[in-house]
Amino acid sequence: MNIILFCDPVIKQDLLPLTFTRPVSEIRVGILTISEKWREITNLPVSYLTDKYLAQKYTMEDNHSNFYVNGGLLPTDELVQEILSLKLGEALYSGDTLLAMNGDNLNLTNITDIKDAATSKRRDCTNGCNLVRNLWDIFLLNGEEIRRDFALVTAGKVSHPIYDKHTIVYNEENIFIEKGVKIRAAILNAENGPIYIGKNAQIHEGAVIKGPFALGEESHVNVGGKMRGDVSIGPFCKVGGEVAASVIFGYTNKGHEGYLGNSVLGEWCNIGADTNTSNLKNNYAEVKIWNYAKGGFKSTGQQFCGLIMGDHSKCGINTMFNTGTVVGVSANIFGAGFPRNFIPSFGWGGAAGFETFQLRKAYEVAEKVMERRHKLFDDTEKAILEHVFNETQQYRVWDKKS
Repeated sequence: MNIILFCDPVIKQDLLPLTFTRPVSEIRVGILTISEKWREITNLPVSYLTDKYLAQKYTMEDNHSNFYVNGGLLPTDELVQEILSLKLGEALYSGDTLLAMNGDNLNLTNITDIKDAATSKRRDCTNGCNLVRNLWDIFLLNGEEIRRDFALVTAGKVSHPIYDKHTIVYNEENIFIEKGVKIRAAILNAENGPIYIGKNAQIHEGAVIKGPFALGEESHVNVGGKMRGDVSIGPFCKVGGEVAASVIFGYTNKGHEGYLGNSVLGEWCNIGADTNTSNLKNNYAEVKIWNYAKGGFKSTGQQFCGLIMGDHSKCGINTMFNTGTVVGVSANIFGAGFPRNFIPSFGWGGAAGFETFQLRKAYEVAEKVMERRHKLFDDTEKAILEHVFNETQQYRVWDKKS
């Protein structure tokens, strides 16, 4: 059997700017990305059906027994069994949303073909299902997914012990430490949810961590960091200050003081020292954020929502982000005052105004940043950024000024 995770175009649009640079299934929620969850829980080959400009990096493997699965769908044992029990041509739906289809060897190569083929033999999902279909779903579902992933990735394994005599631990049986982890004079409280510390990660002196919490491979919680629960940090990150109910995908630094709450940061981002995000309006009203599909601001239905930041974006020291700010890909924000709460991709500036961060300059920065993590900024990565630059031109309204 073969799992092909497809990008539903409606969901992809609602998850921009995070899905400008990745398929929906590469979103991290919990310890793992969605695609990693499918690999772990099924032990089957997993690949992608996504936009052409992403397909060279995220390839599709076509087999003789293909199950096409919505890339935003979070797997459970019961749901996986229901999907794998589909007969040839049968499709599983939740309302009007296609969840999965047994395409066997039909060689379906785009979402239109899948949806056309899925109309004849329709079944309604009998198990509850969670779909990541809105940006705020990522941090809302994160605590539950940490708990689910924790059980999945630690099953049958034994945690490495915590040797540091100055580290205080609460509910140690709910803490899992991978090989090579260093912990110094920290507080780990897993009474409200599990704590997972990935391979070769480090927790530095004075850090306070409350579960549910996940720290990826080679990542650091810096001196005095305060992780307040429902927090996921991907691999190769450095995180400090105060973080609550937030997800950082990977290869991103928020290494200094400052508050990050109810937020999602993509990869290759850097947050300047003492940067703060507002996640609650002064009037306690529902937060509205920019929605690319609508071409305007959309209510989240949530009272708490902070910052959504696309890949390769940066901000300077003491940046202040208003409630529900959306920052696109490869933007650079700096200066005094609150910048606008929708910053298009390749925007350069702040409250005083923006100009375009030229593609050549963006390439130079991305190459240097990725080189520090021993990653190659190759022609495939360049092509993705070029596509995003061209696709988002319409939002950079400052380019239209004389």
